[in-house]
Amino acid sequence: MTHGHAHHEHDHASERRIRTAFFLNLAFTLIEIAGGVWTNSVSVLSDALHDLGDSLALALTWRFARLSGRSGDAVFTFGYRRFSLLGGLVMGVVLLGGGAVVLLEAVPRLFSPEAANARGMFALAVGGIVVNGAAALRMHGGHGIGERIVTWHFVEDVLGWVGVLVVSIVMWFRNVPILDPILSIAITVYVLWNVGRRLKDTFVVLLQGVPPGVSLQKIEQAMREVPGVCDVHHTHIWSQDGERHVLTTHAVIECADSYDDVAAVRSLLKDRLRTLGIGHATIEIESADRPCREGGGSCRIE
Repeated sequence: MTHGHAHHEHDHASERRIRTAFFLNLAFTLIEIAGGVWTNSVSVLSDALHDLGDSLALALTWRFARLSGRSGDAVFTFGYRRFSLLGGLVMGVVLLGGGAVVLLEAVPRLFSPEAANARGMFALAVGGIVVNGAAALRMHGGHGIGERIVTWHFVEDVLGWVGVLVVSIVMWFRNVPILDPILSIAITVYVLWNVGRRLKDTFVVLLQGVPPGVSLQKIEQAMREVPGVCDVHHTHIWSQDGERHVLTTHAVIECADSYDDVAAVRSLLKDRLRTLGIGHATIEIESADRPCREGGGSCRIE
């Protein structure tokens, strides 16, 4: 299988995962809305509102995932992979907005708690754990930032429903209605904290920062260890979608007397970079015995 074909299959797999997650999330959201009204549970209703926004965000994420599989053209020469970041960004913003609405609803209930249907909460919690657990398993294996945000959303939902399950069991035997808004607030704060961290990673990629988990110093050191390379400078690393990274650099080599010398070193450098997760590299070769016009200490080979 060629490298390009492998990426094509990967893109389709990503789209299928997000599509399945969307339909699972939407179906259970409708059940949650009815169940929240039935049980009079603010934690269930808040999660239903949260999931309704997630369903809309997942629909956009699914659309962007389809676009991200397109190859480059005259407008987007690197291709459409960065569109998948927009899906993650939309999902993150929706989660933040939904969390704020949940807090506005739940905090007042701390001071005037209302009775909830514990048996109904228990039944919904079991369904929530099963459905969101299945969606999380379906999303497992995605490596892009958008897919990681979606996966984390479902993992958080599973944890949230485990909390609802525990609270419903307690309330089944003892009338402690304040537990419901306390749980809702705790889940929401936890979600907002983790979504904020992932949005930060998304903005780093969108603003062409060095991708999270990638060390510029280590990559430059690895290139300097390639036989024939004296030094590297003017190195820039960014990511298309948080998974496929791009690099440009100037490499100073000892022997640049012929095209074959230059091609051999460039090939070794690209092989080394691929082992470090850099799939696309543009390398300008410079001679060690001539000063560089761009301030790197040597001159590029014309």
